[in-house]
Amino acid sequence: MQYIETNSPEETFAAGKKIGLSAQPGEIYTLNGDLGVGKTVFTQGVAAGLGITEHVNSPTFTIVQVYDKGRLPFYHFDVYRIGDIEEMDEIGYEDYFYGDGLCIIEWAKRIRELIPTQARDITIERNLEKGFHYRKITIN
Repeated sequence: MQYIETNSPEETFAAGKKIGLSAQPGEIYTLNGDLGVGKTVFTQGVAAGLGITEHVNSPTFTIVQVYDKGRLPFYHFDVYRIGDIEEMDEIGYEDYFYGDGLCIIEWAKRIRELIPTQARDITIERNLEKGFHYRKITIN
């Protein structure tokens, strides 16, 4: 298990960028944390590490956003609004989960039964006692 502590959105972005720089084809990360904790900032860093220059935002209403102009294809999932697991079949999730890109899946607990066993978990937590911008990032 790895712990990273950040004290600004820029540091959270940089932590994500390290993941993108070292990412290998077929890797999957679940991204957990409360609303507003910095999941999107972290994900923007991952995309930057992959060399993606497009604007990255959370695909809350589209479920998956595909970025293919980087070193690896990047598949950013936000499954918060999934009402039924069959919706994942409809978007062809297996092509992404078992493809040669990098997957980041926000709110992955909603589709737990579909997450491959090799997926790594990332949790971002805040601790207001340590400051408004403090984040603890746990990579498991």
